[in-house]
Amino acid sequence: MKHCGARDAPGLQIIFSRYGKVLPGDLTHYVVPDASVAVDYLEILEFRELQGIVLTQTACQAVQHSKGRRQYNRLRNLLKDPRHDCVLFANEFQEYSYCPREKGESQEKWQTRCVYSAAVWYYNHLAGMMDIVMITEDQEAVAQYSSLNSGVYVISVQDYLQNFWPELQAAHELYSSISQALQEKESEGKEREYGEHLPAEVLEAGIKSGRYFQGTLNVSKHRAQTEAFIMMESFSNKSTDMSCVLVHGEKNRNRAVHGDVVVVELLPKSEWRGKVTALTDGQGEEKSGEDGDSKLLPTGRVVGIQQRNWRDYVVTFPPRDGTQSQSRNSQRILAVPWDHRIPKIRISTQQADTLQDHRVVVRIDSWESTSLYPNGHSVRVLGRAGELETEVQTILIENCIHVLPFSDAQLREMPVNSPEKPWKVDPAQATERRDLRQSHLVFSIDPKGCEDVDDTLSVRSLAGGEVLELGVHIADVTYFVKEGSLTDLEARARATTYYLADRRYDMLPAVLSADLCSLLGGVDRYAMSVLWELDAHTLAVNKVWYGRTLIRSSYQLHYELAQALLNGEGAAVLELAGLGSEEKDAKLAQLTQALETLTDVARHLRAQRDRGGALELEGVEVRAQLDEERNITALVPRQPLEVHETVAECMIYANHWVARKIQEAFPHQALLRHHPPARQEFFSQLVESARAKGFTIDTRSNKALADSLDRAVDPQDPLVNRLLRMMTTQAMSEALYFSTGAQSLDQFYHYGLALDRYTHFTSPIRRYADIVVHRLLTAAIAVEREAGAAKALASNKELEEMAQHINSRNRAAKRAQKLSTELFQCLYFKDRDPQTDQRCVADAVIYTIRDDGVLAFVPEYGVKAPVYLKNREGQVVAAAQDGSCEWQSGSVRRHAHRITTTSSCGTSTFRLFDHITVRISVHSFHCHADRLNLEVISNKPYHSAEPQEPRSQGRCQLVQEVVRLAEEAHQQAQEKAARQPKLSREEREFCQSKTPNLYSLLEEVRELALRDLDTVPQVCATSA
Repeated sequence: MKHCGARDAPGLQIIFSRYGKVLPGDLTHYVVPDASVAVDYLEILEFRELQGIVLTQTACQAVQHSKGRRQYNRLRNLLKDPRHDCVLFANEFQEYSYCPREKGESQEKWQTRCVYSAAVWYYNHLAGMMDIVMITEDQEAVAQYSSLNSGVYVISVQDYLQNFWPELQAAHELYSSISQALQEKESEGKEREYGEHLPAEVLEAGIKSGRYFQGTLNVSKHRAQTEAFIMMESFSNKSTDMSCVLVHGEKNRNRAVHGDVVVVELLPKSEWRGKVTALTDGQGEEKSGEDGDSKLLPTGRVVGIQQRNWRDYVVTFPPRDGTQSQSRNSQRILAVPWDHRIPKIRISTQQADTLQDHRVVVRIDSWESTSLYPNGHSVRVLGRAGELETEVQTILIENCIHVLPFSDAQLREMPVNSPEKPWKVDPAQATERRDLRQSHLVFSIDPKGCEDVDDTLSVRSLAGGEVLELGVHIADVTYFVKEGSLTDLEARARATTYYLADRRYDMLPAVLSADLCSLLGGVDRYAMSVLWELDAHTLAVNKVWYGRTLIRSSYQLHYELAQALLNGEGAAVLELAGLGSEEKDAKLAQLTQALETLTDVARHLRAQRDRGGALELEGVEVRAQLDEERNITALVPRQPLEVHETVAECMIYANHWVARKIQEAFPHQALLRHHPPARQEFFSQLVESARAKGFTIDTRSNKALADSLDRAVDPQDPLVNRLLRMMTTQAMSEALYFSTGAQSLDQFYHYGLALDRYTHFTSPIRRYADIVVHRLLTAAIAVEREAGAAKALASNKELEEMAQHINSRNRAAKRAQKLSTELFQCLYFKDRDPQTDQRCVADAVIYTIRDDGVLAFVPEYGVKAPVYLKNREGQVVAAAQDGSCEWQSGSVRRHAHRITTTSSCGTSTFRLFDHITVRISVHSFHCHADRLNLEVISNKPYHSAEPQEPRSQGRCQLVQEVVRLAEEAHQQAQEKAARQPKLSREEREFCQSKTPNLYSLLEEVRELALRDLDTVPQVCATSA
């Protein structure tokens, strides 16, 4: 009899694997965890090194009942994930393994007996060909069952790890941490610190009656101890006009943690409060309708928690002060989370002294009403606080970004392209695809040095010049990444390529992202193309063709070269270098003509969108300088070129037409991207700020807003319009992916781009949404050819769940990118003396007035931060006749568009959009991220005594210099030890360069603009 459970035994799927997984047959044993192990030690079972795990139905139900939906879903995902050798056995539906509960038997004992019975049945079913190891924390069960059946071993989790996985140190440490946390759980005091949460049925009844309100708790980043908000999306009581509820103080928060779904009860109106409008450390712009008046907000208290959304948290173990409780074997430490919004977490550990000043990943286990703080356990140590690698890993963990190296199994799915075995076009594909290699002049326009070229363009004249054919050709990633493959599952989990200031983590393996899916010049590549036949005179669309193509890009241009050709300037095109003069001139004229035609078409497309109300919002453009070894030497700010907009318009056009195609083919199962209009109250700061300069901003529609922004230009200061556009971006709602079956047609509209339908099709190398759209387009084309009914690739529910996952991962990527930029900004200034280093002095522009200061933007470094005009000692900033500022006793008064300070020197006024001179320094924190501090040193604009060009390099050298210093420090440490490989950990483990590609640089510097990506969508051409 073949033993089911091995991969050569298809009967296993019938027995216990509803997810189509089977266990390896070449193991020494299978592992059956007891119910209590599944409940308390699930994290250990998630180690991929542990193979052959059989989770019983009894254990899964125990997790569901004792840990809730979130933990149960985590268990289900473990079972579904093909990367884990873990399967489900429905033991309670198997006649010979089922055990009825005996009279007087406790639930825990019954569950253990059920799991043991399942282990025995399974051993017998495999005819004794595979040993079974049941792991449990019940020592009585070990004694009772361990000798009953040969071949079925019952041991503790600790014994299992020590005997079978002695080298898996991380699992041993995690086991110790969880065990200590469980032992300490019952030792809390009995005095109640918080009110008990109401039962679920009471909460549900209260929500239906309108007495209670449900929402997600959002703790203020800047006033975490006192302010939290619950955004109200819908109400049972329709007469209520609330948009959010304020929860003031930690007692009213009642053990809810940032991100939890909670139920609140409103307090009497006499206890309602308003938002604090004074400055706080690290405060940038906040997305709110606040106009300076601290009006009262509905205020409530948490009475219940619908869903815990706890995650991994990074904490720092503070220096010992003698007040922490300790026992002989462990010490209970109040660890301080890196995120200000998270309360201190009590950790029991034997390594308290060793882990001082270290960043540690922890998980919360419980928060009882008798405890002031939640209890948790440590998972792993990241490193010493303040070290570059530790801080980068902290940012990733805090944003739930867990990017493991691509596995051997995933890499085995990849095609081979090597000098010994070069990749070639499949003859069958050449027959099936439309071959454009001879008929079309295809070229790419990207940042200089770009390697991951996922889009190319073509334009040609047809029908004697009466028709123009415009083509957009995108890398055909889905040919190489088959749906349901391991590579596809990994790409779906990542959802995007993660770009940080000094590195990136690719969504796809490098053989695809930088080679076979990159539309490089002079090589054959598979593409997905959209070709439009346009009337040459009116540019009206006569015909659109979609399909798979075979292309060979003739030119790999960079933006500056393409613009030089358009301007008629002398420019060297690399691909023409070896040609004779006559042939070279002819080909150059052909290329220039194509660029000019493309530019004319793009101008027409932009004008169409402008008439519809498209918004032009502010971003920061840069050019990257690379040396011969393709290392970044500088980030140089550059003026926008028309060719940028030309390429962007073509990509937007392709995205729009593909959206139309897939939505028409799959009306209820297409993946689109919409951008809802912003709520009018979010425009209040923009409107008030513009009024200070005499401008009127009309926000009634995107067209009115775009027109009024175009008029709001100060000829004396171009930064005014730039800041207003940044404030507009700040007010915008978030652009999101969605399934067409989840929204009504009127919700499809993209407000920022002024398009009725939109999606993402043009970047499948770095966005999983584009891969989904490529598959939908391929299916739509197949349906059209076969003239049959369209069969959706996924249901509306499945597609909407995927859209929500991608949206979540995109937010995480943006937050991580923003935090990474801020980290490098701080590291750049940290070792400089702000009193003597002129790079620490810069011009800043006031963009918001607060009660005790202003918020200012430093264009040179892309920094935005508070500038205090009143300090904690009650002193205010006083400006002398020459503009120099000093602290003196006095008072401060806030007005609508200005703030004044009064002292013995007289009155000093700081107005919106005033230029001031600030000194930049770093405010260091032991447990949290460092922050930049701006101090006003003159109320006049900064005029450097140095030439302007060298100063412009200050921001450009930021990432480069910080990386260099970190690498020097790392090298010095390595020299003291045995010689190690020169590759970094990322390069060794991830096969990914720490040097970002040029797209990442564009994205990184865009984050330096005046935008808070926690709340702001990107609606510019490249990210809309």
